[in-house]
Amino acid sequence: MDGTVLIADDDRTIRTVLTQALTRAGCRVHATGSLAQLLKWVEEGRGDLVITDVMMPDGNGIDRIPAIREARPDLPVIVISAQNTIVTAIRATEAEAFEYLPKPFDLPDLMSKANQALSRRPRKSDPIPEPLPAPREAADPAMPLIGHAPSMQALFRMVARVLNADLPVIIAGEAGVGKTTIARSFHELSDRRDRGLAVLTSSDATEEAIVRAADKARGGTIIIENPAGFDTGAQARLIGLIETMEAGPDRAHAPRIVATTGSDPQADVAAGRLRSDLYYRLAGVTVSVPPLRARVDDILPLAAHLLARAAAQGLPERMLSDDAAAMLRAHPFPGNVRELENMMRRLALTASGPAISTAEMREALSQQSGHRTPAAAPVSALAPAPEPAGVVSLPQVGSRLSDSVEAHLQRYFDLHGDALPPPGLYDRILREVERPLLQVALDATGGNQLRCADLLGINRNTLRKKLTELNIEVTRRRKLM
Repeated sequence: MDGTVLIADDDRTIRTVLTQALTRAGCRVHATGSLAQLLKWVEEGRGDLVITDVMMPDGNGIDRIPAIREARPDLPVIVISAQNTIVTAIRATEAEAFEYLPKPFDLPDLMSKANQALSRRPRKSDPIPEPLPAPREAADPAMPLIGHAPSMQALFRMVARVLNADLPVIIAGEAGVGKTTIARSFHELSDRRDRGLAVLTSSDATEEAIVRAADKARGGTIIIENPAGFDTGAQARLIGLIETMEAGPDRAHAPRIVATTGSDPQADVAAGRLRSDLYYRLAGVTVSVPPLRARVDDILPLAAHLLARAAAQGLPERMLSDDAAAMLRAHPFPGNVRELENMMRRLALTASGPAISTAEMREALSQQSGHRTPAAAPVSALAPAPEPAGVVSLPQVGSRLSDSVEAHLQRYFDLHGDALPPPGLYDRILREVERPLLQVALDATGGNQLRCADLLGINRNTLRKKLTELNIEVTRRRKLM
């Protein structure tokens, strides 16, 4: 790796670690805790790459990208940030940052991105792009779109990439994960934000309502909530609307279509709930939103954000005690982020002191699950919270793994009451088990694929194929806060 890297971060530890890593890789490094100093270096012509934090003592790193590009249009910028929200990812993309990485970031990943940026420096004959204006701020969404988990960061990047694309979008996921909020972000954070927004639900899908929505959202966005819940006549009317917009004389001002669905819209098609011709008209891009139980590390940051927002809205300021936080993190959250949001707001209102106690958290969790946890049981003796279907916990002493799996699957079926789970359960369960199994086995063997394949009892080529299909990184990584 060759080149000069300019680093701006107010965390001395991060500056030191990045300086050492980049220097060992062959780069020259200038590091500072000030955006003003960073801009001075840029204007002086120093540096072949900028790595900057977002929240700095003297400003916002993303807001300075237009100034950097005006001074040095060919200078790539990598943004790193602890502000792990969809707005940060979108703003970094709109500002044409070379890459955006959330904190805590993976050092090998950042080094790889830095190498790519330095390798792609334009030749003197390359055209120089025009500088972009500073990206506009967006309002705080009703449901927080926060997440460091790789699945959420992948979602944020996908939204940022297709935000202004002229393609219909399906946002798939379980109830309560924030699908409608993400759907609205496709309008409110896009270049259509100054035009109309209309929402269609199964309760108001008459021909008159559909025409009215198209008129209201001219040039803007139409959100269709759960099209599988529309009757066959309404689905036919939606198809007619889309065909008219695509081929009509006013197609240049046609609204963008964003639909929210369950976690498996293709299962709705297979079961006859969603017309296949409607599905294929909606599925230009499909964005899958992970359930909260699949990103456990996001639970406590989300809880803290929700408590802070409740305080900003006039409720008492609260925080979680350590034991209460541990109990919350172990909860499976069948209601996803919406369940967490309701729980935090209720605890902000009812807690007896600044710190939410173990007893108060136990009571809140009991109300959520519909049964009471024995008050006398200490935190360390509480039975583990039920896991989602397909997630296999280690069995307790004296029990078999198959018994534990059976118990989790039975709880999953119980959650659906008298109804059956959506079709495709067999493949979904296998996918849920296969990924963590491969990840744990790789970690146990230090990332050695030959040892891992031997441990699992499969061919090495088979292991490589599965790692590629599941997008599993092989190298062991060091985390930086």
